[in-house]
Amino acid sequence: MNPENEASPSRRDFLKTTTATGAATLLASGNYAFAQGTGKIKIGLIGCGGRGTGAAAQALNADPGVILTAVGDVFQSQIDGSLRALKGEAGIAERVQVAPDHSFVGLDAYLKVLQSGVDVVLLTAPPGFRPQHIKAAVDANKHIFAEKPMGTDAAGVHLALAAAREAKAKKLTFVSGFCWRYDYPRREFYRRILDGAIGQIRHVHATYLTSPVKPMPPASDRPASMGDVEWQLRNWYNFVWLSGDGLVEQACHSVDKVLWVMKDTPPLRCVGTGGRVMPNHQGNIYDHIDVFYEWADGTRATMAQRQIPSQHNDNSDYIAGSKGFGNIRGGSVEIVNEAGKWRYSGQQKNMYQVEHDEMYAAIRRGTPINDGERMARSSLAGIMGRMAAYSGQEITWEQMLKSQENLFPANLDWNMSLPIPPMSLPGKYTVS
Repeated sequence: MNPENEASPSRRDFLKTTTATGAATLLASGNYAFAQGTGKIKIGLIGCGGRGTGAAAQALNADPGVILTAVGDVFQSQIDGSLRALKGEAGIAERVQVAPDHSFVGLDAYLKVLQSGVDVVLLTAPPGFRPQHIKAAVDANKHIFAEKPMGTDAAGVHLALAAAREAKAKKLTFVSGFCWRYDYPRREFYRRILDGAIGQIRHVHATYLTSPVKPMPPASDRPASMGDVEWQLRNWYNFVWLSGDGLVEQACHSVDKVLWVMKDTPPLRCVGTGGRVMPNHQGNIYDHIDVFYEWADGTRATMAQRQIPSQHNDNSDYIAGSKGFGNIRGGSVEIVNEAGKWRYSGQQKNMYQVEHDEMYAAIRRGTPINDGERMARSSLAGIMGRMAAYSGQEITWEQMLKSQENLFPANLDWNMSLPIPPMSLPGKYTVS
């Protein structure tokens, strides 16, 4: 069963309200001269952290006609830091042309960026916001770069997938942040694997063993005047509704590569284990999750994810086939079979840059890219693994597709009370 076979459930009232009052009223300019290789391409950045700043720089480096004209974030300091960094980069600084009235702050900043006259948006805010940002951008007829994952729960991913399909119908480009799909060595590696270089796939083992991304500070660090929403947004990685947990936010790259070698066929079922070893104050994410996926033909994959300091790090992919092995360890990409050992020796280019090079080339040619289906499938497979670890239960792909889990707070408001749910525990977590 694939996600494209399922209907898309609605998000909560917050999304309904903001979309109805904002994005639904937006009109495309109808001027697509840039698609024929001429004219400027105006881009807007929504989410001005490190990844967003990097994506904006890569977009500006991808095409000399790209100009940054609008930015949005919930924090002014993020905007200031991002613009300062971009204006300090040689070769792109002169095309950072964000007027003061095109710098937007607040929970509705994304709508204001969409209304500012941009042609393309870069969606790099925390993943909990991704579904509503994708939907609003498609409603506004914008080309999209959307960072991974597609959302932090099934309801959000289905909403975003429906929008990505609409983008395809509108002939809008939709590029996902699953960047390894744009890496030259891995493209060649997986092409050879899928062409039978190691025979039938028997087992895949993927690791993402690393240190914490954004450790949660103690509650005593919180200023007395800071509300619940601001506190959680400033520490977004540590809350499931915003990040999806480490498996979904970070190790989803490895889950995506597991699906790549499985020809993007979703797993039939999975079980998982996980928990927390290191204190995380008020945060409610695990620091380790292991998932055991199974496909309809009996093929299995293991996914080992960990974010604990001062431990052995490993971010690798090990693929066992009936006629050999495929291994990715850091920058080493190799296949071992009866013919000997193959290692990639071709062109090398930063995969983050390749994403944007290919995106803007597609926009210029008028031949849209759409990564939506694949992005949804890999995001759901990651969420499926988290659900298995949180619940201690076997989770099937069918359950995943039918899940009504919706983590996004209803009627999100800057000044609302937003209690932090406790960390999920097997036996107490309800699979919905």
